[in-house]
Amino acid sequence: MNYDDDVKKRLKRMEGQIRGVLRMMEEDQDCKDVVSQISAVRSAADKAIAYIVAVNLEQCIREEQESGGDTGKMVKQAVELLVKSR
Repeated sequence: MNYDDDVKKRLKRMEGQIRGVLRMMEEDQDCKDVVSQISAVRSAADKAIAYIVAVNLEQCIREEQESGGDTGKMVKQAVELLVKSR
């Protein structure tokens, strides 16, 4: 799979958020604020996972349809991957 710039930007943004959380911890910031930022990172990771799975699924379905294969199995695998990531 080719990972486009959009997903890479998402991950770089998450990397910055993680650095910010570490800085907050070093500065002994309030627990609620730290947890809130970690929650934002988790949400961003979930969205990145969903994006990667969706783009990959779309590519795989196109290839499978061109070869006359069964796309149902691929959809099932994608759903399982999403469930597993949670």
